[in-house]
Amino acid sequence: MAKLYFRYGAMNSGKSTALLQVAHNYEERGQRVLLAKPAVDTKDADRISSRLGVARSVDFLVHPGDDFRAVFGRERALVVATAVDALVPETADVACLLVDEAQFLTAAQVEDLLRIAVLDGIPVLAYGIRTDFRTDAFPGSRRLMELAHQLEELKTICRCGRKAIFNARLVAGRFVFDGDQVAIDELSPERVTYEALCAECYLRESGGQLSG
Repeated sequence: MAKLYFRYGAMNSGKSTALLQVAHNYEERGQRVLLAKPAVDTKDADRISSRLGVARSVDFLVHPGDDFRAVFGRERALVVATAVDALVPETADVACLLVDEAQFLTAAQVEDLLRIAVLDGIPVLAYGIRTDFRTDAFPGSRRLMELAHQLEELKTICRCGRKAIFNARLVAGRFVFDGDQVAIDELSPERVTYEALCAECYLRESGGQLSG
């Protein structure tokens, strides 16, 4: 049985780099993959970009009201129909579905990912962050933590050298701890950035505030 994996980490923990490496590994062995991400993440439009400068276009975007399994099914059928160069039938089908910024999925779409893995037999690797800048779980991440067969933390370090687990938001260079859960920097009227912090540094900057 194929499985649903959730690989999560704080900001700048190398999630997109890891996803692109997995895609490369599959394709290097003649396997076909599909890459997807939520349309709400407009930072790189229809691309997945890593901090190392590697980038790649996704095969499809998922909008908030979409049935993820239905959209994937259409994309999968297209891949199979156009795989006229496949040397063996097994390589014509999709070997893996890779999802970036999975925290922006709805709970229902995460449930679709489980169905894709279990009912359709396609492994699903979802990458994302666990909590927002207020330490509250994103709906997609919460459901992934509940449903995924396997959880894997991708680690990064805080500015103090400890393991970073929280994602702090800065507006015009100043930490903020209130506001909308999603703020894409390119769409903000002010310069929005994020910094991965350990619990101690987060609490120091927030004055002990934890909204979760």
